[in-house]
Amino acid sequence: MEAGGIAAHGLLADGRSAALVDRSGSVNWWCPERFDAPSVFCRLLDITGGHWWIRPAEHFEVRRSYLPDTLVLRTVFRTEHGEVSLTDGLLLEAGARGHDIGRRSPGVLVRVVEGLSGTVPMVLSYSPRFEYGRRSAYLVWRDGKLLATSGPTTLAMTAPMPLTVQGAEATARFTVGAGQRDAFVLAYRPTFHETAPHPVDPTDPLGDTVEGWRSWAAHHDYQGHYPELVRRNALVLQGLTYAPSGAVVAAATTSLPEEIGGDRNYDYRYAWLRDFSLTLRALWVAACPTEANRLFGWVASAVGRIDGQPVPIMFGVEGERDLTERRIETLRGYADSTPVWVGNEAWRQRQLDVPGEVLDAALRLREYLDPMHPEVRDLLRSLADQAVTSWREPDAGMWEARDAARHYLSSKVFCWVALDRAVRFGDRLGDAEDLARWSAARDEARETILREGWNPQVGAYTGAFGSDQLDASVLVMPIVGFLPATDERMRATIRLVEQRLSRGGLVRRWAGDPAAFTLCSFWLVQCLALAGERDRAAAMFENVTGVANDLGLLAEQVDPHTGEQLGNFPQAFSHIGLIIAAWELTTAPSGAVPTGGGS
Repeated sequence: MEAGGIAAHGLLADGRSAALVDRSGSVNWWCPERFDAPSVFCRLLDITGGHWWIRPAEHFEVRRSYLPDTLVLRTVFRTEHGEVSLTDGLLLEAGARGHDIGRRSPGVLVRVVEGLSGTVPMVLSYSPRFEYGRRSAYLVWRDGKLLATSGPTTLAMTAPMPLTVQGAEATARFTVGAGQRDAFVLAYRPTFHETAPHPVDPTDPLGDTVEGWRSWAAHHDYQGHYPELVRRNALVLQGLTYAPSGAVVAAATTSLPEEIGGDRNYDYRYAWLRDFSLTLRALWVAACPTEANRLFGWVASAVGRIDGQPVPIMFGVEGERDLTERRIETLRGYADSTPVWVGNEAWRQRQLDVPGEVLDAALRLREYLDPMHPEVRDLLRSLADQAVTSWREPDAGMWEARDAARHYLSSKVFCWVALDRAVRFGDRLGDAEDLARWSAARDEARETILREGWNPQVGAYTGAFGSDQLDASVLVMPIVGFLPATDERMRATIRLVEQRLSRGGLVRRWAGDPAAFTLCSFWLVQCLALAGERDRAAAMFENVTGVANDLGLLAEQVDPHTGEQLGNFPQAFSHIGLIIAAWELTTAPSGAVPTGGGS
């Protein structure tokens, strides 16, 4: 990998998949069929994993940005002999606008090279590797296209100049003069399905895609602090959305490590119900909640009937349940951090916070769920019913511990949230008997949490009942309205988390966590704002957002000492946290006491 690491990359998206392009113009990740499909480029995880780069053949400096209100990336290379731009995008379906973008995207990656000044020598290297680097293909010219086929996958490249083909790699050297434009088009298609080639405008191949993204952004009118940040982060969340179903993936990648050389490398290209619910809250803040009914319909369909069984916590992007892990032995991993995984065993876990996450998002978006679809109503009722008994049980917690189950405090709090939001829905969700049952369980859970969650020796609410370990997940307590941030014990907890787990506002989940967890950092910002410490909260917010890369993208974690971003990228959690924290800084007056996360 080139210098700059994980954060060197920009995100391209088309509503079905994502590609990552680094500062040197190399596409190092693309799974064209859908987010969690096998890759055709995965140099991100191994130098031999496949790539497609276009860059100057001499020393260059780089500046880059997204075209306004799009996920179309423009990189400008400055060399001794002139400047050249490289504009990259995954095509949206022609003519798709607003909330229809991405639902039928064609799987086409377009790269446009344009001379800005002087004459710049360029070099191209194209080397696809299929199925996570396991399979290469001979490249052959046919009907004016460079074809690469391996099993079920075919890539067809159209190039404006001859490419030299040698085995599984194609290369070219060419020059670009001022005013010259050359477009390269790489189209994916299933090998054994006849599909018509996607039409591409030769004069402006990315123009319609730019208009598609801008039409989506035009639907959203956030009124609050940091409007440009919120707008950009909402666009990233849309880029992580699988448009045909509405599922939101946790991240675009698999197996990027939480610690260099470590083995906590997981596949995040799936839809967690927790992430889905938080995303809906963030999109509500960003003034783009209009697809709530469709998205809740997808959740109801994916979850199905619970019938007393634990709530499934995650799915494939089209609702697949079985996400069994398998190790990819052919890849060495990012910076030799093994193993590389496809699949995620967390799908088997019991995580009791999920019903509360879903019901909280539903209550916040209740006006958009009117009339409520019967399947959605049945799902929400079932989640509340399950919380009546499950709040007493241990679980794996929101950090998905893979050892013993525990009575995690944040899980108990979200069980309380599930019951509280169900009661507040009133007769739209249940009859008088339901409401009485939910209310009684809510009050019992609250009393137990307050009694068992507080550790007087530590002087704080700790991560689990009977534990003496601080855990940043307890910061959700004021955020969801369980306790005001001004409560004496809550303030003491916030203070200890900041003192012991935070460095410059970058918050680790627990002592010994190798890096700060970006979402927890935004939770601390929210807690300070809710406690009336608006100025400190704002300063911390700006410090945390400052760790984003030059395109505003955030990974899951960040090394608080070096600022290096770690973990899967870009991470929905991190961008969600930024949006919601910006809104808290907008709305929480000095000394405010929250009225509850669902209001």
